[in-house]
Amino acid sequence: MDQYPFHHALKFLDEVCIGCSHCMKECPTQAIRICEGKVHLMENRCVDCGMCYRTCPYQAIMVEQDDFKKVYDYQYRILLVPALFFSQFPDKYATRQIYSALMELGFSNIVEVEHSVPILIEAIKQYIQSSQNDKPVISSFCPAIVRLVQVKFPSLTENIMLLKTPVDLTAIYYKRRLLDMGIKEPEIGIFYVTPCAAKIAAVKSPVGERASEVNGVINMDYIYNKVLRILKNDKDEIKPFDGMKFVSSKGLRWSLTHGEADNFEGRCLAIDGIHNVITFLEKLEKEEISDIDFLELRACDEGCPSGILTAENTFITVERVRFRAAKYKRLEKESDHESKMLNFNQYRNYILEENQLEPVKPRSMYKLDDNMLEAMRKIQEVNEIMKILPLVDCGVCGAPSCQAHAEDIVQGKSDIRRCIFIQNDIKEGNPREFLEKVWGNKKLKKSNENEG
Repeated sequence: MDQYPFHHALKFLDEVCIGCSHCMKECPTQAIRICEGKVHLMENRCVDCGMCYRTCPYQAIMVEQDDFKKVYDYQYRILLVPALFFSQFPDKYATRQIYSALMELGFSNIVEVEHSVPILIEAIKQYIQSSQNDKPVISSFCPAIVRLVQVKFPSLTENIMLLKTPVDLTAIYYKRRLLDMGIKEPEIGIFYVTPCAAKIAAVKSPVGERASEVNGVINMDYIYNKVLRILKNDKDEIKPFDGMKFVSSKGLRWSLTHGEADNFEGRCLAIDGIHNVITFLEKLEKEEISDIDFLELRACDEGCPSGILTAENTFITVERVRFRAAKYKRLEKESDHESKMLNFNQYRNYILEENQLEPVKPRSMYKLDDNMLEAMRKIQEVNEIMKILPLVDCGVCGAPSCQAHAEDIVQGKSDIRRCIFIQNDIKEGNPREFLEKVWGNKKLKKSNENEG
């Protein structure tokens, strides 16, 4: 088991939740149960993909973020921004104007995280070539996917690429640069604008490293509204930011589907949407698919532009990012284009040394017991219970499937009498008391009133 705990950025609001079970049915890792009319999260299964957040009709789920005032605790405040953030805004606002609006919020500098992509591409190429026995190499870019592999496909953890993401490398670069300028580390604050909950979790409890260089996380929808307000109120007064550096066209496309895979030779596939990823990995685990060199896997459709914290329509965002990438690709043909970009080559060796991750360890959600013999006994018990259950996956028991209910029973977390079909065969006892444990007294009382 991984020695570092999972941090979860998704928080369920008991006072708002009515136990409708929409989130339970949508969760790809069956991490949610209904207990006493409220959601109960099985934290060892949750990968912070945000599917529950998307599907909740009552806004009973929130995404945590650091207090924005934390920014002002540092003398040098660096904001790392994904390129897709600038494509959230209407076309009438130029990228340089958005940079200026961000600077008005009190940051010392604004840096797009994809500046480090060119150096990362070279590192990944070497990694793929040296990983002949561990194919396919699975990208470590999407933290929800890394955690998904850990909990649902533990046998594939050895395939996860042990290289850091662009945000990590850009943070490493900028911190080293400031330290070399004589600035003391406690004075440096690096903040990251995130499009999703999984990236918050990755900063708070990174997989494969002890700590992130990022000091705080700012939700994209939060800072989007702040910037949009500045742009609307001071549109005529905002001057384009002169300190903006160009990002490579490959870097701009990195967060889109195929943004990674298209940079490498061999058989490289890009799959988006967490349910699509699960279906594919099931085939891969069963060895029904082979001869793949590299897998770019993203939990969100179309990649990061559909993160749960984005503000603009996914497809509009993708179009704008591609348009900007095409524009920058033309600029790359100019002889002086490198002078307009951040000079990562100055710290190339240092960045490559810091680029390595520790091996990613499995954290299987199917593990029933630490003792092998006891685990085997519980598996047999689950199989016996499954012979009794109706296998309709109705969710009335408060679990997403009959399989999940059987596992909960074996673990002492549920009772077989919670199954509505089993209750029809029970002559003794009060079936209502078991349903109350799942749905709460209020729901059943309302149901009885309707019947009356």
